[in-house]
Amino acid sequence: MGRRENRQPIAAEYADSQGVTGTAGLYTSAQRQRRDESVWTLVQGILAPAQFLVFLISLFLVVRFLSTGEGETVAAISILVKTLTLYTIMVTGSIWEKVVFDEWLFAKPFFWEDVFSMAVMALHTAYVVMLFGGWGTAEQQMYVALAAYAAYVINAAQFLWKLRMARLEGEQLMAVAT
Repeated sequence: MGRRENRQPIAAEYADSQGVTGTAGLYTSAQRQRRDESVWTLVQGILAPAQFLVFLISLFLVVRFLSTGEGETVAAISILVKTLTLYTIMVTGSIWEKVVFDEWLFAKPFFWEDVFSMAVMALHTAYVVMLFGGWGTAEQQMYVALAAYAAYVINAAQFLWKLRMARLEGEQLMAVAT
């Protein structure tokens, strides 16, 4: 096998072949209009901070349980609530992507965020399977939840970065229009 000198990593090559990288803006003018007119944009704008609040409360409860051994049930319930919130925002987010980009998931501007979201969902689901399957100790289950939460924080940062890029893009368009 030959060396891959001066070549992009395979994942980047695939992304380029699918048109998910480059310098184009996040939205076409039609997509921006659909985004701005969609009720699903408001839904995402409400659910995202709500999910973050649920995350913070649950994180506190999980860390308290791991530190003191107290509050196992409330910590477990909080993780289930966080997981349900995640599933809800994923479903509504896929509807939003369908409305704005005509893709249920993996729309070009949000390809990598959606890829990482799948890992976040897999980790949350692993916790639920462990909990209801009785697999592992409560501590092991909580550590899986913490891994899910770490992945969630990274994914949330991806979306916040994308939101910032969209705002900057909007400001640039407004400046050009005036």
